[in-house]
Amino acid sequence: MLRNLLLAGLLTLLPSFVSAASVYPAQLLASYWLNDSAGLDISGLSFCSGELLAVSDKNSAEIYALDLAGQGAALASRTRLQGLDVPDGEAAGLMAALLDLVRDGQAMDFEGISCDGDTAYLLSERYNRLARLEANGSVAWLPYRWAAEARERGYLQKANAAGEGLVKAGDDFWVAMEREPRGLVRLRADTAPAIFSIPPVAGLDFRNRSEDLTGLAYHDGALFTLERNAFAVCRRSLETLRAQWCIDYRAIEEAPQFVYRETRYGKGEGLAVDASGIYVVLDNNNVARAADPNDRRALLLHLASPPGNAELQLRKRAEGPPL
Repeated sequence: MLRNLLLAGLLTLLPSFVSAASVYPAQLLASYWLNDSAGLDISGLSFCSGELLAVSDKNSAEIYALDLAGQGAALASRTRLQGLDVPDGEAAGLMAALLDLVRDGQAMDFEGISCDGDTAYLLSERYNRLARLEANGSVAWLPYRWAAEARERGYLQKANAAGEGLVKAGDDFWVAMEREPRGLVRLRADTAPAIFSIPPVAGLDFRNRSEDLTGLAYHDGALFTLERNAFAVCRRSLETLRAQWCIDYRAIEEAPQFVYRETRYGKGEGLAVDASGIYVVLDNNNVARAADPNDRRALLLHLASPPGNAELQLRKRAEGPPL
């Protein structure tokens, strides 16, 4: 308990120290227009037993699987959800409560998915709750609550800017709080939620947009963060949350063959990482691509990790042992 309190205190102070992590230009390995994704607004990704799964913030009734064979990618229904009722508990603030008056209560606004074996976990931004999805399609809410404490700490102050990413790392869940301010929630069984701000990275440029956090992944002992408005994915230490390196994919997202007609904000919403690289899915809000006004499909980017990661190993040794 004492170790957890000390770690939480240290992590709270860390953002005052700007990370000197290297920021590399992203290298595109492959790109996929997701067939049958128009209007769904794909919002979360996760590898589940080698299968790439996705959730939509417009359809709360099913989970999708991505088939990346060939040049095109098929988006297909994977699991129909059964038995998920509106939860009791905490909505996403006053403005969200007003919006609830005109929204279907069954619209969960799923923004994240993460897997542990055959079990998947879903994040509802609307209700600030996690749900557990079994292989047979049955789904139930987990008891974790964090919204009230997060609001007391100054988070979750904006409508539609709450939970935007989820990952299960070992026995812990991490939830990304999107923006103004952005932050992370760590959830552990039988303990209070721990809330952290994010150590900034000197080489990232949010271009006068809000500093945000829209996706999480866990791979090879590290936490990966999708920082949409900087067009960046960062690998971060799970012990300190400081970035070890980042990649910047802005030139790819804004390339003529990929860019959407509306570009005020970045589009990256879902993040998945495995040994083959980094996957980012763009939520285009049903906006058409600039090169084809009739094409409203989501785009999946497969990006390379920095080659060799030799610098990462040097940083790990320089950081010393975990707290």
